[in-house]
Amino acid sequence: MRILLARHGETAWNAEGRYQGQEDIALSPVGEGQARALGERLRDVRVDRAVASPLSRALRTAQLALGPGRSDLLHTDAGLMEIAHGDWEGLLSSEIRARDPQRLRAWREAPHEVLMPQGESLPQVLERAWPALARACDGLGDDDTLLVVAHDAVNRVLLSRVMGLPLSRLWSFRQAPTTLNLLEGPDVDHLELVRLNDCAHHTPLFGEAVHRAL
Repeated sequence: MRILLARHGETAWNAEGRYQGQEDIALSPVGEGQARALGERLRDVRVDRAVASPLSRALRTAQLALGPGRSDLLHTDAGLMEIAHGDWEGLLSSEIRARDPQRLRAWREAPHEVLMPQGESLPQVLERAWPALARACDGLGDDDTLLVVAHDAVNRVLLSRVMGLPLSRLWSFRQAPTTLNLLEGPDVDHLELVRLNDCAHHTPLFGEAVHRAL
């Protein structure tokens, strides 16, 4: 089976560098354009099933990526929601640095050890996101393709598990807006990473594809 693991398009908060977490922030016009570009790239790609986080930025990205002719393939799973940043949600990094500097430093240097204030830790995100991925894969055949649209931290913990990376290495790769990661394997526990952070549908090879939060 093949899994196309995508991130949602850009939001206004992404552009500003605000921590979103589980706040339901819609795609910006730029993000809508990125999602439409993803849809054009996937227009001729067979997709047999699709699942998205229920947060509107991910759900809308999935809808645009699939197009109206494949909308019946899509369902949502709350296990794919972004990490709950708790008291950090809606804040800029500079504001967090002033209020919670030690935790912010740990988030950058040892993210696997951080419990967000009134929120979640990365191990907790993995504990709910991996079963969500397994549910989405259940019953897929060898030639079937699954589209998953989730969030930066969710994608990172899933990809870290597939690659055998400890969550302490979470920042060693990027997840751009509407990026594609391609995974292949006979089942969810035997996946290989084929493509990582492929955003060629909207960003040149050496273009910047980074955001300022997380």
